[in-house]
Amino acid sequence: MTQDIKRLASAWANRVAKRANLAIAALALMGLAAGACGVDLANPPREATATARASAPATSTPQTLVLSAPGSQTASEGSESATPDPDAGSLPDSALTAEVLTVWVNEGSPEHRRVMDELAAEFSDRYGIDVAIQLVSPSLLPDLVSTSVLSGTLPDVILHPIEYTAGWVAGDVLDPSASDEVVDQIGRDTFDPAALDLLTIDGQIAALPTDGYHQLLIYRTDWFDRLNLDPPVTYSAMAAASERINDPEAIISGLVIPTESNLVTTHQAFEQLALANGCRLISDEGEVTILEPACRTALEHYFTTINRYSPSGVQTDTSARNAFLNGQTGMIISSPAILPELAGLNPSALPACPECDETTIDGINYLARNSGILTEVEGPGGTPAAFGNIRNLGITTTADREAAQTFAAFWFSEGYERWLAIDSERKVPMRLGTAENPTAYIDSWGTTPLAASTLSLVDIYGEQTVERLRDGIASAPRWGIREGYGALMTALYDDFVISIVLQEMLSGYFGTETTLREAYRRTVELIPNYGFPVILDEEEESP
Repeated sequence: MTQDIKRLASAWANRVAKRANLAIAALALMGLAAGACGVDLANPPREATATARASAPATSTPQTLVLSAPGSQTASEGSESATPDPDAGSLPDSALTAEVLTVWVNEGSPEHRRVMDELAAEFSDRYGIDVAIQLVSPSLLPDLVSTSVLSGTLPDVILHPIEYTAGWVAGDVLDPSASDEVVDQIGRDTFDPAALDLLTIDGQIAALPTDGYHQLLIYRTDWFDRLNLDPPVTYSAMAAASERINDPEAIISGLVIPTESNLVTTHQAFEQLALANGCRLISDEGEVTILEPACRTALEHYFTTINRYSPSGVQTDTSARNAFLNGQTGMIISSPAILPELAGLNPSALPACPECDETTIDGINYLARNSGILTEVEGPGGTPAAFGNIRNLGITTTADREAAQTFAAFWFSEGYERWLAIDSERKVPMRLGTAENPTAYIDSWGTTPLAASTLSLVDIYGEQTVERLRDGIASAPRWGIREGYGALMTALYDDFVISIVLQEMLSGYFGTETTLREAYRRTVELIPNYGFPVILDEEEESP
């Protein structure tokens, strides 16, 4: 497996140069007017995808906040904040020599900016180190990392999704030994053991797991009850409900999920459905297995349901959310970010379905009370499968090691609860508690007021739903990561390989069988010296 990682690292390094050029071009386009995003059917599939990316709406450049370190008088004041928290496990002040610590955070909201401002100021005050915070759009993060590798400007710390962790270790972006030491400083037994296991590469914790969430299947329980439909916990129940609910004349769809080629959520929605039928992308031995019958059944279910009972045209997370809020679909696949919106707590995305101006007896919005929330789906050949997404705090190979480690320890102590409180619906803590109270953080999750309200997830959705949202995130199956091929998954996410081939299928370029073979071919192309026979049409060819 170590040799596989080294080969993937070499391939990743070659792709970095190509992606960096794309990133520079993308950044140069920011601020320019952009056309609508979509597939140009006059172009071949891959060219059409490139056209779609180039015409995507511009995203603002990362904003940097540098907080100057205090003078010696401020640093030596005997305030409470000047004394390190024993639970943080931080290094002594004398060990820190960095002048500036750069931290990239894959968030962009004003609330996250406010919290990061506070944490940066407190860290600077305590340790005498300037802190440069960059809020980075999640969609730009991979390209910016690729660019910074070539330019030698990697930050010290990167908050990032798990899909990129192994690939960045293989590409010499992240330093697992630095993170592993911090886990011991903080307390290994205070983290979710499944999360640590998922992030272990060659015996070391590649990055520190900070928070996560389950991908959700959300459905209208009132519609299901009225039509006498079973909850959509299986392929057959999803298909039956989609057919019954779909009403083109009323502009109501059975199911809406992301299908845009440049969204990782397009990949993730299909991956969960595939896992539900026992479809694995790659085996423990490293053989790409997406051509097996379990994957064929999953893709046929995916294609048939979306092709027949979803809106025409590509869909995004936003269009799926809006369709559900407006009463125009019976089911969506979404992150938990939609949960406060179902309850009417986001003024910019309020429920607008015909019944949505009603409130239930307990004062909760009608849509929230009539939305079923599932974390697992089951195919005919599989077992119930959830999809867990984890975010990690990684220390880079070019970081000031001691300063970055101290910031990580600070993050998981003084800063942790404040971080988790912002958009808490999608931040289930991966550090479960402290040495004194091993379940302090996980026990309190779900009770934090949402948005500017006094309502929590428990208040709106109840204890049982909160338990489903909270439990088993790190132990949920994922393609490739547990098998030791996380670096391959980074490559697939970097290049949107699965998202692109799925959209090409839905756009009419391919049937399901050809789509499977294209997914297989494009995955195998990313594995240097692939050690298994390569299947070409009906024949096999040795590598």
